Amino acid sequence: MFETRYQQKGALMATQWRDDGFRYGAVTRALHWAIALLLTWQFTGMAVKLIVGKAPITAFWVGTHKGIGVVLLTLIVLRALWGLYNMKTRPAHGGGFWGRAAKIGHLALYALMLIVPSLALLRQYGSGKPLDVFGVRLIDGGWAEVSWMTAPANAVHGLLAWVLLAAIVGHILMVLVHRFIWKDDTVGRMIG
Repeated sequence: MFETRYQQKGALMATQWRDDGFRYGAVTRALHWAIALLLTWQFTGMAVKLIVGKAPITAFWVGTHKGIGVVLLTLIVLRALWGLYNMKTRPAHGGGFWGRAAKIGHLALYALMLIVPSLALLRQYGSGKPLDVFGVRLIDGGWAEVSWMTAPANAVHGLLAWVLLAAIVGHILMVLVHRFIWKDDTVGRMIG
């Protein structure tokens, strides 16, 4: 009897950490909200840069951009791998047009979240300049610029970042539609 209760408690704990088909688990939710907060930081910094221009506050925000970008890329890769690991137990998007639109929208978000910082990291490496992230040297640098590495990010990093922001706004709008118009429990899946 003790073993049965212990096994049931262990199964319950496993479903709390992992996605269970009805809601997202604690790991998925933690990664989702951490990424959301860091993306908010990144976009706020770029908005400050556009609105304020050169100023001490701009230097502060922009000074954190690369470091936060590296942390974001790490969390996004972890989230993608965790999502693949939980693929069979993730809550379903539903069928029909809206279910397919949700799948496509989430795939686009993942793709953009991976591509935007990856291009920036490729540009940083190709620049030949060192990269320090919160006091830790990740790239030594010291070589000549490699233009085929810097050109893609120079061309589309900023543009794709704003496309990502538009996709995030669309994601938030659909959350509001689910909550206030369709009045379903989709929001509860990620809030817990």
